[in-house]
Amino acid sequence: MTSPLASETGQLFDILQRLFKVENTLLVRLFKDSFRKQLNWYALAMIGMVVTAGMTAATAYIMREIVNGVVVDRDVAKTMMVAGMVAAIFIVKGTSTYFQSVFLSRAGNRIIADNQREVFDRIIRADLTFIQSRATSDLLLRVTHAAQAARNVIDTVVLSFVRDSLTIVGLVIVMIVQQPLLSMVALILGPLALAGTRFLISRVRKIMEMEMASLGEIIRVVQEATTGFRVVKSYGLEPMLKRDMDRSIGSVEQRANAIARIEAATSPLMETLAGIAIAGAIALSAIAVIQNGNTPGELVSFMTALLLTYEPAKRLARMRVQIEANMVGVRMLFEILDHPIELKEAPDAVDLPAGPGLIRLEQVGFSYRNGPKVLKDMDLSFEPGKVTALVGPSGAGKSTILNLIMRLYDPESGRVTIDGHDISKVTFKSLRRRISYVGQDPFLFAGTIRHNIAIGNEEASESEIVEAAKAASAHGFIMSLPNGYDTDVGENGRNLSGGQKQRITVARAFLRNSEILILDEATSSLDSESEAGIRKAIERLAHGRTTITIAHRLSTVAGADQIVVIEDGQVVEQGPPAELLRNDGAYRRLYTYQLLPDAGPLESLARAAGE
Repeated sequence: MTSPLASETGQLFDILQRLFKVENTLLVRLFKDSFRKQLNWYALAMIGMVVTAGMTAATAYIMREIVNGVVVDRDVAKTMMVAGMVAAIFIVKGTSTYFQSVFLSRAGNRIIADNQREVFDRIIRADLTFIQSRATSDLLLRVTHAAQAARNVIDTVVLSFVRDSLTIVGLVIVMIVQQPLLSMVALILGPLALAGTRFLISRVRKIMEMEMASLGEIIRVVQEATTGFRVVKSYGLEPMLKRDMDRSIGSVEQRANAIARIEAATSPLMETLAGIAIAGAIALSAIAVIQNGNTPGELVSFMTALLLTYEPAKRLARMRVQIEANMVGVRMLFEILDHPIELKEAPDAVDLPAGPGLIRLEQVGFSYRNGPKVLKDMDLSFEPGKVTALVGPSGAGKSTILNLIMRLYDPESGRVTIDGHDISKVTFKSLRRRISYVGQDPFLFAGTIRHNIAIGNEEASESEIVEAAKAASAHGFIMSLPNGYDTDVGENGRNLSGGQKQRITVARAFLRNSEILILDEATSSLDSESEAGIRKAIERLAHGRTTITIAHRLSTVAGADQIVVIEDGQVVEQGPPAELLRNDGAYRRLYTYQLLPDAGPLESLARAAGE
């Protein structure tokens, strides 16, 4: 025999599809993905709801015994027994309500946590184009609010279909048993109240979509105010940001009020119809008790059941509004979860074996999102143990080459190899383990200096961390800080200077000790003194490694073994610096106009060539 709980759970998906025609696919998917995973917790919560609904109906039913025992029969013993039953009913109801709430919260909190983990996993597995094409505020909103919205939708449906619907069913049974005729009056007016809310639903979705956009704007303005704090202060942009924030907050407030008005609009409708039903019941009750001989207890029991039905019926009437208000967040959640992972590890991927670090680009073609070609059938080699500098105008494709080598993108044509192995066929972990990266904007994680250096090799000992810091010329300034290596760097290293942060990233690369070193304008944002110190540390770091460096300032790559000039996605010139200076080519022109800007054309060329 099928239990009521199993029957309720088994029919839930079909009911959802019939009830919510517009969102049925998304809603049913939410239940299949999240509800089923937490079915054990929800089953326990639903057992509590069934018991609570039963005790609510018992409360209404026992009113007949209370009134008849005290008022009509004046039976003390019967009254005491009924009093004990009332106490038992409320104890059971209170206990079941407690466990229902606990189990429902556990299931809901797990849904939030699982969705947040899944969204974050999707984000960190995405390619660089995905990250660059979305605002950080939008991603934050999806990780936080959208995950909460998924939990809210499930809780609303479960509570409405199980607790509220079963409570109404139990109370209606009591009403019919006590007063069949009066029950018909209430059952006619009840569905009218539920039908009256349908015209409110159409406005909810649009309002919530606009509210989500405004919430994203609030996060964006806060990010800009904190990340660009110096710019904000130096340009006096506080009034502008305050206007942006006031506008966004005002929009959220306005739309929240609109949603509240729509939700509240169900109350006067329910109040009016409930008042009519109760007034009709009272009028008819006079006939039932006075003329037909019904007992006062039956009338009180019926009226109690009718009044207890009001709140769950009102919640059912508002259910569609509440679900629509949260479905916008659910759609945002699935937009991220459904976004294809374009950068995938091959099913049969193997570890990249150790080797000297010979990197080749073989007929590599690449473009961003079907845009113009950034790299055009490029053939390029980076020799092991040597420093190769990529130079050329902005937008030429230099950073794209680095991103392809680190496999932040995959080429559209051709392939990238390391020691003869196609990097698209090796594991991400083994590839990234072979590479150390130092970028233009040094990034530090929340935590201590020790933590940020040790990220390069989490198994490193304390002595190895210190040696890496010394090699990066960072040990001295670290020991001058009050807490030394235990100094908290602050959000993205805000407690440290630019030069100090860059030294820590260089120490991180030393500790990683990879065969391949990638430098993306690693000293371009530093002052001359800091640059000189870090350049020496980088020279030590690059020794014996396959080093690829990008630099707009040619003075920083004068000691490179090989210069590669990139223009319009193609290699236009390459060779040792001295050789390129002797040629009248692209590198000599760059060198002349960048390092000798005050000399005349002929004098510049002569000096550049060493003549």
